[in-house]
Amino acid sequence: MPAPVVVAEIVRSGFVEGHHYGSVVVLDRAGDVDWSVGDVTSAMFPRSCNKPVQALAMLRAGLDLPPDLLALACASHSGEAFHLDGALRILKGAGLDESALQTPPDFPIDDTAREEWIRDGHGREPLAMNCSGKHAAMLATCVVNGWDTTTYRDPDHPLQVAIAETFAELTGEPVEAVAVDGCGAPLLSTSLSGLARAFRTLATAQDGLEQRVADAIRTHPEFTSGTRRDEAALLRAVPGAIGKAGAESCYAVALPDGRAVALKTDDGAPRVRPVLMAAALERMGVPDETGVDGDAVRRTGVVELLGGGVPVGSLRAVF
Repeated sequence: MPAPVVVAEIVRSGFVEGHHYGSVVVLDRAGDVDWSVGDVTSAMFPRSCNKPVQALAMLRAGLDLPPDLLALACASHSGEAFHLDGALRILKGAGLDESALQTPPDFPIDDTAREEWIRDGHGREPLAMNCSGKHAAMLATCVVNGWDTTTYRDPDHPLQVAIAETFAELTGEPVEAVAVDGCGAPLLSTSLSGLARAFRTLATAQDGLEQRVADAIRTHPEFTSGTRRDEAALLRAVPGAIGKAGAESCYAVALPDGRAVALKTDDGAPRVRPVLMAAALERMGVPDETGVDGDAVRRTGVVELLGGGVPVGSLRAVF
């Protein structure tokens, strides 16, 4: 592997106490690499950044959802009430209920939603797991095609084969490795450059199913993430942008003019992910462009470090 590259500093009381290592790639309007940091060509697992591409594959296989539920199919949702209701709506439309879900039981990932869930007497449940919207859509796709719904997570299931074909097409790379994602569904590898290309294809689409996926994310960012999440705030601040974060500090954002960013840190720390994306967009000049809420974009990249309960430092991108 190439030598790791520092992409952010951990600064406390003016002292650099540590670093985050990782990689970033930015594509220009023509789809070529504008600049990059670290290793952007080796295979890696984009984790939940894969979901918009998976959703496209499901549409190609006959799934039909309204924009809000299509955005939820792309989501690592917060577990807010409207997310859980949406997953149930997808299942009900397919003649199923939550017992068909094979997501591992979990709590909502949003702090407020989790506290409300527990106060209401719930424990860990498959519906509350952040991938339940994707899994509900997978099940609905199986019903449309008459495919078995009990084995939908198997890599050789017709659903997963169709997803892999679409994924390889949009990334422009063969799938080198297949693993099991946190939700139990197959996880497909690509490079950061391939991930950026896939998001660019969705963001620049002028018609067809690719545009449907992009428009769903644009118009319902809270369904793709949550009302209190930095991803939703960023998409609301940048007109026409689409984006998706994933575990292990993966993140991809693409603009309708063809520019795209994909990034990942080696340590997988989620706290640095929005810092790096905001810095990449700043270097691209996006916050100062017409129609963009630059202050909101910059706020998504502010992560304060506390000492004695007050801010005493921050994370600082260094590219």
